[in-house]
Amino acid sequence: MTTTLMIQGCTSDAGKSTLVAGLCRVLVRRGVKVAPFKPQNMALNSAVTADGGEIGRAQALQAQAANIAPTVHMNPVLLKPNSDTGAQVILQGQSIGNLNALDYQAYKPKAAQAVFDSFQMLSNDYPLILVEGAGSPAEINLREGDIANMGFAEAVDCPVILIADIDKGGVFAHIVGTLACLSASERNRIKGFVINRFRGDVALLQDGLDWLERETGKPVLGVLPYLHGLHLDAEDAVGSFEYNHEAHEGHEALKVIAPLFPHISNHTDLDPLIQHPQVDFQWVKHNEPIPPADLVILPGSKSVMADLDWLKNHTSHQAWWPYLHKHCRYGGKLIGICGGLQMLGTLINDPNRIESDQTQIPGLGLMDYTTTFYPQKQLINRQGLLQLPGLVTPAKIRGYEIHQGQTHFSHYAPAIHWQNGDTDGAVSDDNQIFATYCHGLFDQPQALQALLNWAGLVKPQNFDLNQQREQQLERLADCLESHVKMEQLLRLLQPLK
Repeated sequence: MTTTLMIQGCTSDAGKSTLVAGLCRVLVRRGVKVAPFKPQNMALNSAVTADGGEIGRAQALQAQAANIAPTVHMNPVLLKPNSDTGAQVILQGQSIGNLNALDYQAYKPKAAQAVFDSFQMLSNDYPLILVEGAGSPAEINLREGDIANMGFAEAVDCPVILIADIDKGGVFAHIVGTLACLSASERNRIKGFVINRFRGDVALLQDGLDWLERETGKPVLGVLPYLHGLHLDAEDAVGSFEYNHEAHEGHEALKVIAPLFPHISNHTDLDPLIQHPQVDFQWVKHNEPIPPADLVILPGSKSVMADLDWLKNHTSHQAWWPYLHKHCRYGGKLIGICGGLQMLGTLINDPNRIESDQTQIPGLGLMDYTTTFYPQKQLINRQGLLQLPGLVTPAKIRGYEIHQGQTHFSHYAPAIHWQNGDTDGAVSDDNQIFATYCHGLFDQPQALQALLNWAGLVKPQNFDLNQQREQQLERLADCLESHVKMEQLLRLLQPLK
């Protein structure tokens, strides 16, 4: 018999993904076999599963926290926005095409069937499933046919914990207001609250916690402190952080920048650089002045043609196109990953109008190759060897590909040789530009060191992102053990006893 517990949030980014990941690790340390599940996810950070499908990156992280391999059934519906009103719909790991918001509402019954089929598949294999909601259950306009929050919880008859972010302010109003928007049965389903990202002495919060419990008749199960420096794969939004340029003063550091595309995807590719002690990294936002850099990275994009147009759109503060040409001309290094690779070429063809009504658009012209979009998406995990000019011994590399574009690399020799015989990537004739379809490019220590050395860092330190993830998951689990009433929470899972 499978026990299910659902985590819902008062808002987006309240901490649902983090709480599920932390609970997965807590339970696994207690010897419980557990799986994460998110019925419907809207995110542009994704991962490729061993069974050849695409799921949200947060669910892949939660699977790692649970010490299991991710599958498509952990996130049966993934919506990847490609405009303000539409998204690519990924159903059980595979794209079924682009739908606008109204068309998706009509498609919801099919999506719901996939959700419950996948939930049943997980239930067959795991005695406990931790479910993550999406956004907020108080979205009145989305109640009909809901499969992301209370609609799912009611259908499978599971208890719910509500998490709220005190760092945003108004935490008690968030909780009480959310309850007020729910039906009586939905309110009864909520068994307690977790307050996230609290700064200071929790004793100062006690009067508010007492009031909340009296007002709602429900317990506060925990108050989680603001965990400074907690680096875990983001579900979607680029995390806000202060650039500590001063920390690198007087030390050898590689200055790395990347444009924050309007439709950026898989920005977690750059997490190893953000966390590396010898890298001074900065996202360059819209209309921010572009600083000088040793290395510029063009990351992935869900709407390559639109983001390429944004890159070419000169303003008084930002002129990326001439900046990139000048950067390479004066010895700077440039890396294009997936969508960024496609932008670097001479031409992008879209004969099937997959991305827009334009069937062809010029690229940046920094590399001599063309890309064509096809309906079939490439989804594959990879491992192999990276060979860069000047690299004596090829570096081990591991990653994954998610793209609909196929690129013909012209005269360039491949930079990556995969184990199955496939090749990828190219280095420009002047050795200033490296382009690849490989997401997770910097995750492997050997590849990271090789790329940083190629970019100009003389003695790159060893940095292992996976080891770092494990340390952060353990830190998160320790935090939950200390700040959540775990025994009270575990009583919600009584059928496990």
